[in-house]
Amino acid sequence: MSADTVSVSGWGRTAPTNARLIRPRTYEEAVTAVRGCGTRGSIPRGLGRAYGDAAQNAGGTVLDMTGLDRVHAIDADNGIVLCDAGVSLHRLIEVLLPLGWFVPVTPGTRQVTVGGAIGADIHGKNHHVSGSFSRHVLSLELLTADGEIHTVGRDTPLFDATTGGMGLTGVILTATLQLQPVETSLMTVDTERARDLDDLMARLTATDDHYRYSVAWIDLLARGTATGRAVLTRGDHTPLEALREGTRARRDPFAFHPSRLPAPPSFLPERLLNRRGVALFNELWYRKAPRARTGELQRLAAFFHPLDGVPHWNRIYGRGGFVQYQFVVGHGQEETLRRIVRRVSEHRCPSFLAVLKRFGDADPGWLSFPVPGWTLALDIPAALPGLGAFLDALDEDVATAGGRVYLAKDSRLRPELLAAMYPRLEEFRALRAEVDPRGVFVSDLARRLSL
Repeated sequence: MSADTVSVSGWGRTAPTNARLIRPRTYEEAVTAVRGCGTRGSIPRGLGRAYGDAAQNAGGTVLDMTGLDRVHAIDADNGIVLCDAGVSLHRLIEVLLPLGWFVPVTPGTRQVTVGGAIGADIHGKNHHVSGSFSRHVLSLELLTADGEIHTVGRDTPLFDATTGGMGLTGVILTATLQLQPVETSLMTVDTERARDLDDLMARLTATDDHYRYSVAWIDLLARGTATGRAVLTRGDHTPLEALREGTRARRDPFAFHPSRLPAPPSFLPERLLNRRGVALFNELWYRKAPRARTGELQRLAAFFHPLDGVPHWNRIYGRGGFVQYQFVVGHGQEETLRRIVRRVSEHRCPSFLAVLKRFGDADPGWLSFPVPGWTLALDIPAALPGLGAFLDALDEDVATAGGRVYLAKDSRLRPELLAAMYPRLEEFRALRAEVDPRGVFVSDLARRLSL
């Protein structure tokens, strides 16, 4: 088990810090690393897809858990898998799909570990139906600050503090997951344009429950009557009977061969990153989408993870990196959503990627992000003038509306707003103090927000 001092950053590449990186390959090595982590503590890390500083620990230890990546057991009859926390969703899909099973929840990338999925309590396009990732975790093994390994079951305080707890209750070593049955590796997809934000919300409200998966791309540079115009994409897993006899898809219904494009340059030319360049891209993207198309067959990777086909796509915003800002506001707070979309549009934030989804019922994680309502996520170049003050003002609006920002993507939230956004914060802090009185598990995020 080697230890090297390296620069560690989030996917947004905004605030790298130096830490001692250790990659345990056995549970015993993980125990040794936790017990010997030193006064600056340690934090577990997966594949580094947290956008901000959640998996960084300046001057301390970072535990790279990707060396623990075994799939231990699969119950193919009941759709249950026991695996190490370092297993990626990509690997699970490869192993489980031929058996007729799919991961129950996936974000916009397969390059997430199971431990990271639990620690951030990730959500996907199916939250309105399936909830967060933790809803499908039957149990987990947790290495706590005293160096002991505990089996943690559902409906316990430690489980609810760990799911969404950003690695601050301990190191997840294994998890037992309930899977989603599928008959093919294809998706049946409906696509339509929405002329503005109100049109989009009306379409989602009226028919979202007819689809397992739903997401809308929004043009946040459109203004006037087109403010919030969007392309709405919804779908479900394609049943075997929908594939024609004699076709390649019918002969090999679980084929999974994600495409991969060449890596982009380390940064895009300034003319493409400025407001005019992004506005042109958004105009073309909106216009090329069909006004209405139903029943299109798409590959899993194209529907769920299109950016995974572009290696190191996070470089496109330049050397200064980017901020991904994601918030949720509840049902009944649609005017807050409208106001924020108008403000982003008027501020002319050059965002290629902005998506709106509806959340369903919340799950019990004390720091879990989703609550019933509307969530908007957008990428913004970190070098945009005045960005900090602008996002601070949005945070105030979100908090006043009873909403919250997503900690797995945050890199700059002010700590005084945290309690308003996460009502069970004090319970989380109390449990953390009980199970980790010496502060063994700590991150740059935890220090910044006094978690």
